[in-house]
Amino acid sequence: MSPHYYHEEEILGKAYDSRLMKRLLHYVKPYRHLLAIGILASLVVSGMELALPLIIKWTVDVPIATGNYTGIFHMSLLYLVLLLGTFVVDYAKVYILNLLGQKAMRDLRIELFTHVESLSLKFFDKNPVGRLMTRITNDVQVLNELFASGVVAVAGDIFLLVGIIVLMIVVNWKLALLVFITIPLLFGVAQNFRIHIREIYRNIRLRLARLNSYLQENLSGMRTIQVYNREQRNLEDFQKLNDRFRRENLKAIYRYAVFFPSVQMINAIGLAILLLYGGNGVIKNLVSIGTLILFIQYINRFFHPIRDLSEKYNILQSAMASSERIFKLMDTSPLITSPEEPAAAPLLKHAVEFKNIWFAYEKDDYVLKDVSFCVPRGKTVAIVGATGAGKTSLINLLCRFYDYNKGSITLDGLELNRYKLPELRSIIGLVLQDVFLFYGDIAENIRLGRDSITDEDIMRVGRTVNADDFIREFPKRYKQEVRERGATLSQGQKQLLAFARALAFDPKLLILDEATSSIDTATELLIQDALKKLLKNRTSIVIAHRLSTIKSADQIIVLHKGRIHEVGTHKELLGKNGLYRRLYELQYHHLEGL
Repeated sequence: MSPHYYHEEEILGKAYDSRLMKRLLHYVKPYRHLLAIGILASLVVSGMELALPLIIKWTVDVPIATGNYTGIFHMSLLYLVLLLGTFVVDYAKVYILNLLGQKAMRDLRIELFTHVESLSLKFFDKNPVGRLMTRITNDVQVLNELFASGVVAVAGDIFLLVGIIVLMIVVNWKLALLVFITIPLLFGVAQNFRIHIREIYRNIRLRLARLNSYLQENLSGMRTIQVYNREQRNLEDFQKLNDRFRRENLKAIYRYAVFFPSVQMINAIGLAILLLYGGNGVIKNLVSIGTLILFIQYINRFFHPIRDLSEKYNILQSAMASSERIFKLMDTSPLITSPEEPAAAPLLKHAVEFKNIWFAYEKDDYVLKDVSFCVPRGKTVAIVGATGAGKTSLINLLCRFYDYNKGSITLDGLELNRYKLPELRSIIGLVLQDVFLFYGDIAENIRLGRDSITDEDIMRVGRTVNADDFIREFPKRYKQEVRERGATLSQGQKQLLAFARALAFDPKLLILDEATSSIDTATELLIQDALKKLLKNRTSIVIAHRLSTIKSADQIIVLHKGRIHEVGTHKELLGKNGLYRRLYELQYHHLEGL
C-alpha cells in the first residue's frame, strides 16, 4: 500500500488561515442573516449566563438579608424567566447555526460535485475514487461542524470568559486576583493537550483512510477473494489495520481522560482558594455572602469556555485542513474545455477526418503516431489491431476525453476543439465493452434522463436490438430494478441494453468499442440483425475484437504499435496476405479448435 496515496490525508495545515476562511465565508454569505442571528443569540446566551449569578448575589445580599419576602419572590421569578429565556435562545442558536451549516455545505457539495463532473478523464486516471469521495463527504462534513459549533461558539465563549473576568474584577478585584492564580496552570494544561491531540488526530485520520481504502478494495474484489480462498488472510490484514486505528483512538481517549479531570482539578483548586480567603472575608465582614456565592458560580462558569475553546481549536484545525484539500480540488482546472467562441453545433453532414495524429498519455510516450484516415458520412469504418495498438485512444480523442498532441481531427471541416463539448458529445453514441449501468430500472438506464425519449421509444428500441425477449421475462419488464453496475444481469444482457441505449439516442456518429467481444455466440447472433439496423446509413466507427463482426464494414484499418499498418475492405485485406489475414486466420483456427 503506497504511502503516497495517503499523503494528502496527513496534511494538517494551520489552525487558522485567513485566506481559506475568506473562501469558506463565501458559502455563508447567502445566509449571512442566519449567521448574524446565530452570533447575536450566542452573545445573548452568554449575557444571560453572566446575569444569573448577579441575580443570586443581589437576592442574597438584599431581600434575604432584610427579610423582604416580596423581593425574594420577584427575584426568584426573574431568575426563572431568565433561565427559561436562556433555554429558548440557546435552542434557537443551535437550530439556526445547524441550519446555516447544512445550507452552506449543501451549496458547497453541489459546487464541488459540479466541478468534479467537469474535470477531464486524465484527472481521474491519477486520483483514486475513494479520495474524491472523502472530499465531497467527510471533508465537507468537517466544515459543517465548523459553522454549526465552531466559529460562532468561539465568539460566545470568548464573550463569556471576558465578561466573567470583568465582572469579578468590578465586584471584588482582590478575590478576582486570587482566582486568576490558577489561570497559567490551566493554560499550560490546555496547551499540552492541544499539542498532543493534534498529532493523535493526524494519525487517526491516516489510519482511518487506510482502513477505508482496504475495506473498499476488499468489497470490490470479493469475487476474487472468495475464489482464491483469501478470506482468512484478508481478515488478518484488516485486523492489523483495525487494531492500529483502535490504538490511535485509545490515545485520544487517554488524552481527554487526562485533560478534563485536570481542568476539574484546577477548578477545584481555584474554588478551594476562593473558599479559604472568601470565607475568611465573610467572617470578617469584608466580603458579603452574595459576593462569595457569585464568585463560586463564576469560577465554575470560568473553566467551561476554556475547556470548550480547546475543543474548538481541534475543530478549527480540522476544518482548515479539510478546506485546504477541498479548495485544492476546486482549483484544479479541466484540461478539456469548450472554446470561448464556439462554432455552430455539428450536424455531421461531411466526413470525420483524422490528419497526422500524434498522441501520448504521458510526455513523449506516443501511443498514436502520425495516424491519418477518413470516415465518410454514412459509412462504417472498422479499426482492428492487437492490444495496445492505440484503438481505444482514437475514440478517446474523437470524444475529446483527451486532446491530441499534434495533427488535427475535423468534423464537418472544423477541428473538434471549435465545438462546445456538450454539443460535440450530443451527436456521438458510444457503446463500450464494459457497460456501465446505473442503479434504477431498465427503462431509466436506456433513457438516461432524457425526457424526450418516451416509454414507447424504449420498447421500440428494445425490440429492435432483441433485448425485449429477456426484458419481458422479468416481472416488472422495463420497470425491473437494476442493481449497482447491473449486478443482476448477464454480460450479454448488459450489452444488449447498451445497444438499446445507443439506438434510443439516435446518434449521428456511432462508436462501438469492442462492444461484442464479451458476448456469447448465441447472443452475438441475436444482435447481428440489430447491428445492421443500427449501422445502416449511419456514420460509424467500430473497434472490433472479433473480426467476423466487421466483414461488411466499408473500410477496415489495421493498427500496429500506434501506426496504420493496412487499410482496405475485408476481402482486400485477406488478399494482401498481411497482418489482417494473420489475425483472421488465428481467430478462425481458434474457433475451429473450440
